[in-house]
Order: sequence, then C-alpha cells, then structure tokens
Amino acid sequence: MTGRWKSRLYTLGLAGVFLLALAVGPRPARPAVPARPVQQSGDGLLAGRVILVDAGHGGIDGGARAKDSGVWEKEINLQVAKALKSALEKSGAQVIMTREEDTQYSENKRKDLSARLDLARQGGADMVVSIHMNEYRSRRESGPQVFYRAGQESSRLLAGCLQSALIQALEPAKKRAAMAGDYFILSLDVPSVLVECGFLSNAGEEKLLLTAEYQQKTAQAIHDGIAEYFALTGEEAGPALSPRQNTLAKQ
Repeated sequence: MTGRWKSRLYTLGLAGVFLLALAVGPRPARPAVPARPVQQSGDGLLAGRVILVDAGHGGIDGGARAKDSGVWEKEINLQVAKALKSALEKSGAQVIMTREEDTQYSENKRKDLSARLDLARQGGADMVVSIHMNEYRSRRESGPQVFYRAGQESSRLLAGCLQSALIQALEPAKKRAAMAGDYFILSLDVPSVLVECGFLSNAGEEKLLLTAEYQQKTAQAIHDGIAEYFALTGEEAGPALSPRQNTLAKQ
C-alpha cells in the first residue's frame, strides 16, 4: 500500500472516531481521588472540633487524696481524661491531651499550667476541659460540679451543658449548679471549664470514682455535654442566647 493511501486511511479513521464520540456524548469526568482520604470515626457529631483535655495535676503534684483508699486525685483524673478522649474521638473530634502519663511540665504550678495552655494555643483548640476531683473537710459533701470563668458567656453555657449532662447520667444525691471560678486553666478566650467529677472526701463517692465503670460513665456524660454545647452554638445560631441556652447556662 502506497504512503498516500495510508495517509487517507489514517485521516478517515480519525474522522470516524470523532463522529462516534459526538454520537455517544462526552464521558463524565471521574471524581478526583484525594491523596489521603479523611476518615471520620463514630457518628461525626464533633467532626472538625479540636478539644484540649487536661488531666489535672500529675508528677509530684498529686492533688487531693482519697480519704479511705489513699489514691491520689491525679490518678483518677488521668483515667477519666483518657476515657473522655476516647469518647470524643469516636465522635470525630481531634483531642489534645496535656498528659497521658504521670507527668508534669514544671514543679512550679504556674509554669506547669502555662505549658498546658500553650498546648491549646499551638493546637488551635476550640475548647478546654480540665478534669479534677473535689474534696472538703466535711465528708457529707458530694456531687459533680463544673466551673467556668466569670463573665465569659460561652464558658458559662458550656458549664451549664456539662452540669446538666452529669446530673442526668450520674444521678447524684446532691444536684449542684455550675459556678464561676477563678482558675488559671480557664484564662483562654475559648470556651473553658474545670470539671470536679466528685468528692474524694465522701466515702460513697470515692468508691464510685475508683471504678472504671463510673469513670467511663462520667467521661461519657462530659462528652454528651460538649456535644450539646456545639449543637446549641452551631454556625447558624445567633450570638444571643435562646431561652433554652439561658436555662442550661444557669444550672
């Protein structure tokens, strides 16, 4: 076959392919495949949220000490904080832990707390939740209680949500109300709370707080309060508090 015929056949072939493409129509574009697919765990209630969970005390700073068992507060704080981390991550949140072992950043209390707050700043935390256990000279005092910084409305609402969730889940004999508190760990401009999960000075509550089941129940209640807070303050919500929000914030 001569070169001229080869050229004509090649041209006719291209024309046929072009006409066939017009008849069939353009092929739909294939969706782009991300280089690293984003995996969301659980139901995604807290997807995209960055939450700093602070296990209070640590290292040589033991915190309060249980009256009967002698267990230091720092140990129970860490167990509840770890359980909370797990619950939050199952709902899609990114969790920053101030500690996951029996450690501290400095023997100087102010420097230790400052280092914890630096983690929140550096990690772009949307919220700070500090886990603690309470004590009092009277062994009759009991019940969880949440503290927030006075004058910070977002933290007041968060504290109300957590207080309500803890009361509902734990059914304490004494149903306390969220209160303003002067704590350095609450000094950032993001919603911040300090959660006293119960009294180590109360014999009955101490026994509960030492069990993994009650620690898990406490952590789940805190998770649920956080989820409620974000549900109330979604992007479509206005800056003013609704009647429901005011009720929760005053609890």
